Amino acid sequence: MSLDNNTSLYKEYLKEIEDRKTQGLHPKPIDGADLLNEIISQIKDITNADREDSLKFFIYNVVPGTTPAAAKKAEFLKEIILGESAVNEISTAFAFELLSHMKGGPSIKVLLDLALGNNESIAKDAAEVLKTQVYLYEADTDRLAAAYKDGSAIAKDILESYAKAEFFTKLPEVAEEIKVVTFIAGEGDISTDLLSPGNQAHSRSDRELHGKCFISPAAQQGIEALKAQHPDKSVMLIAEKGTMGVGSSRMSGVNNVALWSGKQASPYVPFINIAPIVAGTNGISPIFLTTVDVTGGIGIDLKNWVKKTDANGELVRDVNGDPILEQVYSVASGTVLTINTKTKKLYSGDHELIDISRSFTPQKMEFIKAGGSYAIVFGKKLQTFASKMLGIDIVPVFAPSKEVSIAGQGLTAVEKIFNKNAVGNTPGKVLHARSDVRVTVNIVGSQDTTGLMTSQELESMAATVISPIVDGAYQSGCHTASVWDNKSKANIPRLMKFMNDFGLITARDPKGVYPAMTDVIHKVLNDITVDEWAIIIGGDSHTRMSKGVAFGADSGTVALALATGEASMPIPESVKVTFKGHMENYMDFRDVVHATQSQMLQQFGGENVFQGRIIEVHIGTLTADQAFTFTDWTAEMKAKASICISEDDTLIESLEIAKGRIQIMIDKGMDNEKQVLKGLINIANKRIAEIKSGEKPALTPDANAKYYAEVVIDLDIINEPMIADPDVNNADVSKRYTHDTIRPLSFYGGTKKVDLGFIGSCMVHKGDMKILAQMLKNVEAQTGKVEFKAPLVVAPPTYNIVDELKAEGDWEVLRKYSGFEFDDNAPKAAARTEYENMLYLERPGCNLCMGNQEKASKGDTVMATSTRLFQGRVVEDAEGKKGESLLSSTPVVVLSTILGRTPTIEEYKKAVEGINLTQFAPSHKLLVNN
Repeated sequence: MSLDNNTSLYKEYLKEIEDRKTQGLHPKPIDGADLLNEIISQIKDITNADREDSLKFFIYNVVPGTTPAAAKKAEFLKEIILGESAVNEISTAFAFELLSHMKGGPSIKVLLDLALGNNESIAKDAAEVLKTQVYLYEADTDRLAAAYKDGSAIAKDILESYAKAEFFTKLPEVAEEIKVVTFIAGEGDISTDLLSPGNQAHSRSDRELHGKCFISPAAQQGIEALKAQHPDKSVMLIAEKGTMGVGSSRMSGVNNVALWSGKQASPYVPFINIAPIVAGTNGISPIFLTTVDVTGGIGIDLKNWVKKTDANGELVRDVNGDPILEQVYSVASGTVLTINTKTKKLYSGDHELIDISRSFTPQKMEFIKAGGSYAIVFGKKLQTFASKMLGIDIVPVFAPSKEVSIAGQGLTAVEKIFNKNAVGNTPGKVLHARSDVRVTVNIVGSQDTTGLMTSQELESMAATVISPIVDGAYQSGCHTASVWDNKSKANIPRLMKFMNDFGLITARDPKGVYPAMTDVIHKVLNDITVDEWAIIIGGDSHTRMSKGVAFGADSGTVALALATGEASMPIPESVKVTFKGHMENYMDFRDVVHATQSQMLQQFGGENVFQGRIIEVHIGTLTADQAFTFTDWTAEMKAKASICISEDDTLIESLEIAKGRIQIMIDKGMDNEKQVLKGLINIANKRIAEIKSGEKPALTPDANAKYYAEVVIDLDIINEPMIADPDVNNADVSKRYTHDTIRPLSFYGGTKKVDLGFIGSCMVHKGDMKILAQMLKNVEAQTGKVEFKAPLVVAPPTYNIVDELKAEGDWEVLRKYSGFEFDDNAPKAAARTEYENMLYLERPGCNLCMGNQEKASKGDTVMATSTRLFQGRVVEDAEGKKGESLLSSTPVVVLSTILGRTPTIEEYKKAVEGINLTQFAPSHKLLVNN
């Protein structure tokens, strides 16, 4: 690039800075090499008018890791250290300090160049910095190993330090007392959508800008006021009478909490904060807590409200039959408390409030000390490498992994999967729930609204290529599928190029060879998971496959899985779900899903035994597509994950379907140089052969496995459609917008007005699209015409479903009754703001479920097949009327839009006469291993 172009880049940057000032924002961190080249040239020119500002930008405003700017910064610092460039403001010592804050990638290369160079004094200084670094990859460790074998004393010194894990042991210890001041973020469950709204997903990679959408301006001001009043304390964000961080892991949510109440990770890296402190009456959602660990934060289960009991120990209930809560102690905003990390208790003054040992396990204490879990993961790998090179035993520095092994006790399905994939545990030892394990990851998924953050995380941990032990990884385009606006045009191609270069299969081809695929990420992951013994990590809470066991994760954990092929977690406890009875032919499987949650709560006195655990559902006879409706919903059940137990023949059928869909992706040209997709078909073929031969039947638990609880769902008592209701007018604010209020259709008396219907997203499968077509034909046959009294938005989950519907004639039926059909050659450039009373056939993808592009009109009552009923997600409140997102089966949604209201049970039964709904019958086989 010429100097003139470089100059224009700097001027453009200054213009951007002025534009950001009008929004109350600081300069955007620099990640581009060309801009930093200009800045460096201005620093070298001592007469340059922009030199002082350029110095500040260089020192304080460059994105670290593997960004192009980081490479330029590291090389310039190397020049300064070697005396090839002189900058009075940056001494040799300061240059080394700046390199030490750059985390990895180019900075490690430069430090190794200097440490293994000919200048002894510089080499020693570089070695001292290297001893503090943990983000080393194979290229870096290979250089160290080669130098050590060649007799380098410096390399030996560095390896000896790594073997002792001095990068960890020399860090300051965690403070014994942490003073906090409380801030109530809200009553009831707090979704990550409040901390990082989905409709602001486009700004997540711009951390300061995204921080502006955190909770509300009033909350931001409240937190700032507390910080000013209590400069010696940390602000603890609280979900009063609820769980913090439900719905998703959402790294951007934790980033926002840290931005407002955490501490800066490095003085030389802007807007990257760590160590947030969050709490909830009912603790922290498991997947969100993992994200808190990533930043070295603290998550606390307060238990400051308990269920009231009478003199006989029986629960006292209100008029609705819900348990009444009593306050044990107050955490009202502004309350000063003390966390003691030694006694592991929470205090008000000298008064002990509660034991919080679970927040300070040995492993969590390490995360806090190291500033995040990644440093521990990489640190352990580095220590192992160094010890192996030196030929010595590993020094026991890190807390030993907790290994729970119970003689004579069988294994649940998830325990079997974890034992198969575990690495680094005691050889031959069988592990049960609550054991801490490192496991290899088979499948990884990244989605498009968090993908930019995942790419940033990969850059920050200096990763450049996907781990070879990952079977397959996919970058989706579904969350930005409905509107191809300027924000998407700016972000998505950049994301797809990065991920494609990294080694993922990408929904959009950066080279434009194959057409854009906006299929819902979970559906694609469900197809490319071709072994029920697999472990899947995905950047969305609905990463819950019906083959294998899948965990929704934050963008950073996804990056870690991509870079290392591993994940670390305790083996969760399981809850076994089985079924009995007969499902009425006029009911849909979605009703069984809702009834599962409802019956579970009834059986356990309102206690959600699913929360934080694995749901082992003995689905038996449902193929992966249909079973996914259950596993997908387990995110709303607050489960850690779910796992399906299938009959052999059903699993084979699911694998054959998956093979066909993977082949379609290959035929489109989506496979990469390593032929990952072809490899997945080979894995599927191998698994099918094992099942057919009897060598390795479908995964089942042992008959003597132990569960936290066992739930039996009675299909006989599900006699009408079930609806998940946000209960927006509940007098108890804490009970609004939870997924626990499940109501029968008759509750609404056929009178509740419905303003819009939505069929789509990940909760529907091909069968739902066929049900929609059949219902439209049914209604026309019964009434002579199909007339919508409310808009019906339909977004099929995948293109292959659309193609199959076209081949089978159902798409033509849908097209006949529609007033709009998506056109990939001319995608919408702006979100729809008004809807007519007609059928909209939208592009495959998430659509309304995400709330980041399309939304219902404010104050609408929406009947949807979606998963989300959070406040403001699908529909926002209007003046004087709350928006509602009621969740139900496809036939209920269809009929509600035709009537413009909830149907009566009689109207519903008539409308579904003769229609093949998604049926389910419990397996007659004993799905256990005796």
